[in-house]
Amino acid sequence: MKRIAIDMDEVMADFVPKQLTVYNRDYNENLTLEDLQGKKLRELRPDIKDGLRKYLMDPTFFRDLEVMKDSQEVIRELSESFEIFITTAAMEVPASFTAKYEWLKEHFGFLNDMNFVFCGDKSIIRADYLIDDNARHFKTFMGQGILYTAPHNINLTGYVRVNNWQDVRKYFLG
Repeated sequence: MKRIAIDMDEVMADFVPKQLTVYNRDYNENLTLEDLQGKKLRELRPDIKDGLRKYLMDPTFFRDLEVMKDSQEVIRELSESFEIFITTAAMEVPASFTAKYEWLKEHFGFLNDMNFVFCGDKSIIRADYLIDDNARHFKTFMGQGILYTAPHNINLTGYVRVNNWQDVRKYFLG
């Protein structure tokens, strides 16, 4: 059975809307997803990079992220034909472990939690495919990288790209 590794943030869990909501509230701004096209918030506002990092250090920040549209249904379908691993670079934000694990159990409880991988460098993942919004993980990944469209990567080219979970379904299941 072939293996698919799937990133969490901005692939399964809709991270950016919550980040924007909290940022706009705390900094009295009105940024939108359109303002982030081609950039991450920390690149747009480098002067408050430490303030943005504090959000991520909140151990509950990741717990209530919205589920990406159609991800549950498509991942369930994929799990019938592929071995699924959830691979999140949680070592970058160690405070997120519990919230991410609980979020996965709540929204993707049909997956084997022994296949939840909290890592840093995703090159350790032995899978045939990696669906991720961050192309840097493809550099050392041995399988096929599949770039999941997110505001920050909209201008990247040269990768197999999927725009949503319906595209993922088409790619793997025809």
